[in-house]
Amino acid sequence: MKWQPIKLNTLLLALSISLAIAFWPSRVLAVEEKELQSALLEQLEHRPAALLKIEGHRMDTASIDRALAKIYHESGLRPFWVSGRGPGERAKILLSFLKSASAEGLDPEKYRVAKIDEYWKRTNAVGLARLDILLTLALGGYVADAHEGRLDPRRVDPKLFASARDVEIDPVKLAEQALTTPDLRKFLQQQVPTHQHYRNLRAALVKYRAFAANGGWEPIPAGKTLKPGMSDERAPKIRKRLSITGDLKSTDLSSVEYDAELVKAVKHFQMRHGLKPDGVVGKGTLAALNVPAEKLVRRIIINMERWRWMSHDLGEVRIVVNIAGFHLGGINHGDIEMLMRVIVGKLYHKTPVFSDMIKYIEFSPYWNIPPSIARNEMLPKLKKNPNYLKERNIRVFSSWGSDAKELDSTRLDWHSIGNRITRYKLRQDPGPNNALGTVKFMFPNQYNVYLHDTPSHNLFGRTNRTFSHGCIRVSKPAELAAYILGGEKEGWGMERIQEIIASGKRTVVRLKRPLPVHIAYRTALVIDGKVHFRNDVYGRDKLLEEALF
Repeated sequence: MKWQPIKLNTLLLALSISLAIAFWPSRVLAVEEKELQSALLEQLEHRPAALLKIEGHRMDTASIDRALAKIYHESGLRPFWVSGRGPGERAKILLSFLKSASAEGLDPEKYRVAKIDEYWKRTNAVGLARLDILLTLALGGYVADAHEGRLDPRRVDPKLFASARDVEIDPVKLAEQALTTPDLRKFLQQQVPTHQHYRNLRAALVKYRAFAANGGWEPIPAGKTLKPGMSDERAPKIRKRLSITGDLKSTDLSSVEYDAELVKAVKHFQMRHGLKPDGVVGKGTLAALNVPAEKLVRRIIINMERWRWMSHDLGEVRIVVNIAGFHLGGINHGDIEMLMRVIVGKLYHKTPVFSDMIKYIEFSPYWNIPPSIARNEMLPKLKKNPNYLKERNIRVFSSWGSDAKELDSTRLDWHSIGNRITRYKLRQDPGPNNALGTVKFMFPNQYNVYLHDTPSHNLFGRTNRTFSHGCIRVSKPAELAAYILGGEKEGWGMERIQEIIASGKRTVVRLKRPLPVHIAYRTALVIDGKVHFRNDVYGRDKLLEEALF
């Protein structure tokens, strides 16, 4: 092959093109600022939120469009995310968060990610203006969803979720903060709950999405109750199911024997699912084994949503009650320092979800009987037995006022009084039969719900513990009192607590510093690095699943 001589004119032309390319702006067609401002104004007049049907966080499309116009006009109709040459670095940061929203249990398509991608490479003024507005709308939706949750629970069931959300943000102000923050990446990272409960669920979501992506697990057929020492052709399926989620460590999955190794794995699974860890595969355990991976993914997302409803600052030291798990935990800087069983409200006396501050502890407390209990439960018994209250150490006062006089309950005509019983104050004195037991923990609230002891400790042995009228009965009241008051370090060791209880005298101890208490409803949580699931005792998951998905 021979070298061909290059003509001088050709060489000069190529050199000129190379120099032109070297000094030409990276985006050949740059849009002028005034042209872009004019395009922004025109697009805002088209009411983009209404066109895209975007609403949420107590704002309809018209409100969002008004807020959008206000934000842009206050900026002098300057774009926030693009220049005449296209999207800038902040736009790239925002888009990366939007595309990874599913990691937070959010839906990227809610933020019109596909539409943003469509306009990302547009070079004309209208395309850039639309991209900027799309990014601003997406920002507002994302930060509000990440910060306080994407669902207003009151719309699902106003009574059930009356105080389910402690966080009430102004989505417009939050968006304005995001638009002006010097470190957008850090700001967006801070919008989701930063405490360990939420981070653990986010890691669990990755794990269970992987299970689902790999096909989950094969359903195990119904059959006779499987007990240790038996043989069953379903055993290999149970082994495989438990090996997927790490409950069983063995690699030999073929045995039909329900041996000690498999029994141990079943007990571990039962423990994680809030079942009685007896190693027996009955209907309840079989049903839990057969919950599809996709269903558990949704359960994790639902519980991540619940954490967003609460204040992101839970308090470094706090008491957390999980209604669905029937447990109370004392938590110090993320570590569970104490754990005990609790009893919660019956299905028709559901314990509400809310947060408050424990302010004082009452030893040997009075029980002021709620009017509803007096009317619905005690009145029918009084009509049959006038001594009913006396036998239970319950005194009757003429009213709820401080100057009320005590009356003799055995001499009152309860048949004629009827529903007017609610005018009287019924109070049970301290004692072994007092419904509140030896201690109650007070955080005054609109529901009249608190933590307390109970004389019926046998009920703590049940798996499903929905027996109260809404208050939360604790299994270790003395230990909880010592913990809340600071223990030996603060002079409140168990010996002192037991002495006060043994005295039988009503004693009120106010906390030096009120302690946060969170009454939560969690059907998916992580304890000691293990993912736990709990039964949806009040059917709240079902309501939220229908609303979210």
